[in-house]
Amino acid sequence: MLFSIISLVVVILVAVFVFWCISAFWSWLGRGKQLKRVYDQDLVSADIKLKLQQIDAIKAERKLSGRKRRPSMRLNKQQMDEVRKAERQVRDEFLNHLKLGWYQIVMVFFIGSVLGLLLEEVWMFITAGVTESRVGLVWGPFSPLYGVGAVLLTIVTFRLRQAHASGLVVFVVSMLVGGLLEQLTGWGMETFLGAVSWDYIAGGVPGAITKWVAVPFLFFWGALGYVWYKLIMPDLLWALGIPTTRRKAIFVTLLSIYLIADIFMTIMCFERRAARDAGIPPANAFEEWVDENFNNNFMSEHFQNMVIGGQG
Repeated sequence: MLFSIISLVVVILVAVFVFWCISAFWSWLGRGKQLKRVYDQDLVSADIKLKLQQIDAIKAERKLSGRKRRPSMRLNKQQMDEVRKAERQVRDEFLNHLKLGWYQIVMVFFIGSVLGLLLEEVWMFITAGVTESRVGLVWGPFSPLYGVGAVLLTIVTFRLRQAHASGLVVFVVSMLVGGLLEQLTGWGMETFLGAVSWDYIAGGVPGAITKWVAVPFLFFWGALGYVWYKLIMPDLLWALGIPTTRRKAIFVTLLSIYLIADIFMTIMCFERRAARDAGIPPANAFEEWVDENFNNNFMSEHFQNMVIGGQG
């Protein structure tokens, strides 16, 4: 159990590092916009504002002269700390007035599905030396369990932030949300789709409470929820922002349609797999197409970590 907990901590640290790298890159890309917000709202001292004006003037001069070298003038460490503090003030002010909507939900689901799948495969390789496809949908590298988990953690921690909840409350609530999500998802997959993606009891996981809930993973959800609350959720929502352009709205709309189609096709594939095992022939042309393109071999090879209809 100790090794499992240590491995989970390693995975969380990897997730934090990956997110930090993405956040730093995103911040670098948007530095100009963030500095403009800080500048416009008078959140930095007069000397920093003057230096920013001088840097902008040098950049403009070099652009006009055709020289590509970056301006030699730089903010010192103390000034950069002041800028970062001001940027956090702008971010917190944005979050205080933000109302979560379909745009944020879809993007968080998308990001969580992809990164969650990646981290799970890394964890399985570290702990068991296993490399296998652990996807949850027929099209694309998505694990909807983690996508839904990311959405739930975002909504819950966002509300807890508004309520100024303590770290202990965040940890416990995240444990409960994660455990409930795993229980309902595992039970629903086995009951309605005839598929088992994980079984902590059969796998001999220490501290298994049910087939789908185990103590180490409850601690994982609690720790992840706390990290999400402190480090990920604020910067993630700040980076996503709101759909201020038509291109953003179109992109998220198309992404929503794609994900809905992917989820629908995945459900149909599992239903037809169960029907084929029961000897039930296809009832229409669409089900015939599903049987031809998503047969038992495809299902077994694509969902390698699942037991479907009593067969792996």
